[in-house]
Amino acid sequence: MKATTAPRLGPNPARQPPGTASPPRALLAAAVLLCTVLGALLTAAGPAAAHAALTGSDPKDGAVVATAPKEVSLTFSEQIAMGKDSIRVLDPGGERADRATVRDLSQDGTVRYAVDLRTGLADGTYTVAWQAVSADSHPVSGAFTFSVGAPSETSVSLSSGEAGGGAVGLFYDIARYAAYTGFTLMVGAAAFILLCWRRGASVRPLQRLVAYGWVTLTAATLAMLLLRGPYTRSGELSDVFDLSGLPAVLESRTGAALVSRLLLLGAASLFIAVLFGSYAKQERAGLPGLPREAARQRDLTFGLAVGGTVVATGIAATWALSEHASTGIQTGLAMPLDILHLLAVACWLGGLAALLTALHRAPSIEASAVRRFSRVAFISVVVLAATGIYQSWRQIGSWSALTGTPYGQLLLTKAVLVALMVGVAWFSRKWTARLGDGPAAGAPEPDAVADLVSVPAAAETTGTGGSAAEEKETGGTTAQGPDEAPERVAQLARQRAALDTARLRKARDADPDRAGLRRSVLAEASVAVVVLVVTTVLTATEPGRTTETAAKAGGGSGAPATQGPAELKLPFDTGGPDGRGTVRLTLDPARSGGNELHLWVESPAGKPMDVPEAKISLTLREQRIGPLPVTAERLSAGHWSAKSIQIPMPGEWTVQVTVRTSDIDQTTIDETVRIG
Repeated sequence: MKATTAPRLGPNPARQPPGTASPPRALLAAAVLLCTVLGALLTAAGPAAAHAALTGSDPKDGAVVATAPKEVSLTFSEQIAMGKDSIRVLDPGGERADRATVRDLSQDGTVRYAVDLRTGLADGTYTVAWQAVSADSHPVSGAFTFSVGAPSETSVSLSSGEAGGGAVGLFYDIARYAAYTGFTLMVGAAAFILLCWRRGASVRPLQRLVAYGWVTLTAATLAMLLLRGPYTRSGELSDVFDLSGLPAVLESRTGAALVSRLLLLGAASLFIAVLFGSYAKQERAGLPGLPREAARQRDLTFGLAVGGTVVATGIAATWALSEHASTGIQTGLAMPLDILHLLAVACWLGGLAALLTALHRAPSIEASAVRRFSRVAFISVVVLAATGIYQSWRQIGSWSALTGTPYGQLLLTKAVLVALMVGVAWFSRKWTARLGDGPAAGAPEPDAVADLVSVPAAAETTGTGGSAAEEKETGGTTAQGPDEAPERVAQLARQRAALDTARLRKARDADPDRAGLRRSVLAEASVAVVVLVVTTVLTATEPGRTTETAAKAGGGSGAPATQGPAELKLPFDTGGPDGRGTVRLTLDPARSGGNELHLWVESPAGKPMDVPEAKISLTLREQRIGPLPVTAERLSAGHWSAKSIQIPMPGEWTVQVTVRTSDIDQTTIDETVRIG
């Protein structure tokens, strides 16, 4: 039977209603509106946190205390999950100095945990190492030191690695990328079939695309479930096969989300079976003249649409309930919007993949299907922009975090890429509009194309290899002469089907409008892959709000950074004869704890200046500590040194130097130095 051809895609510019904005003006107006809303949100942002960070400790990092404390406590920016061995305190010899019992001291919105110390601890430098899982499912860890009595040598080395790193972190990240990709392909391609091109349910390349998406998402979810324990605790890849830690993973929120995703994927497999089974069979039969069959097809379409939406929403919720949207401010609004965001991404990017597959692999695709996808993509972009702006405000909160944190910089990169995709999509719309101008030169007549389409589609789906001409001549059965073997007849049928497919593809590829659309959609899909990668990286990056909160609190999620020697040059003038010169001071390593100080007094010519006296003191004004006098030994003319200066904590310290050049001529100069 002959299929009727749908009208070509593309509105006629001459038919646009008066007052309708042209595409460039509409895009410009939308961009201005989005920027205005984003600016208002970022300006009005209040304090919040996500992706837990260490904001304080007692004793503080680098502190020197007179007597050993009874406990060590840590304060965090948000709720975390801690085990009984999550905080370890090690003495200078690397032995445990704590009682291995973590206590939750959180109250009134303050997240605080503590571990008791053993009695009778000796003087020296102690190392505190901690590891936990933040409320948004990401592992966080860190380490710092404090000293009892005086700093000492320690055999404990502070790890420079981060929680979730190493080989386990690499494989876990790969599984996360694969999960997002599988979800996008499965949901987006299925939505493309139901919303835009129902005949695509019987096209084998689209069937493979949806199936590959389901398999990828399922395999990635299983891998994440097995890797979750080592990822958040030991970090050892060999522990993947140790199932003793699996019950603890299943009890966590992330583990429950992964198990729920697997169950929903089981329901998704039934949906896919119906979509490519009875639904595709009815679409292939195409009996619009029979009311009962038409009603049955409508009911099946409605059921698949509702069921598919429920399953896709449930799978998207497994991310929203266990990652960034589930923590911070306004979680009741953030989680539903995050689900909408994920579904919009899948409909747009997954639909692009399906359209690209249809343009390259399917014998033909109606222009009306491309037009419908254009509408779906536009709605998806609007939803994506609205929900993305809100989520950006939640995770950024200020212009400084937008430009000065890794999360904000990644977000700006994603915004640029999305804008680039929208620009490429505008060219795609131009090509689809040209498809509506009429058949391309050299293209076969619509009825002939319809006849040719039915053969390869049926051959590819069923594998029978029959030809359209053969079915017409025989009334649906293959003609077979009395002297021809069945094998020969089947071979001839396959050859005819191959020739029909080749003629159709030649006619398809000769259409310049279709070729232009394929190129623009390919460019759009290429940018979409990069957008998906950046989006996945964003989910594992510490949000800008948390980064700034931790920085303001003076805390951090890792070991203090190693800092090199600090050097100051301070000109002075005592006002007396030969009273002018320069003080040059070095502080090594410019970190809390023990430091070595050298001070040189030099004349304007750069030569050592022998002055009667030079005094040094340190002050931390924010904490009201000091001035702490520094006892320096005179080594030579104009050179003083102190080899064991104890700086109790990091911060912006003020160094004061008093230089006396005679019995009555002296001056005091000061400068600020950062102690890490």
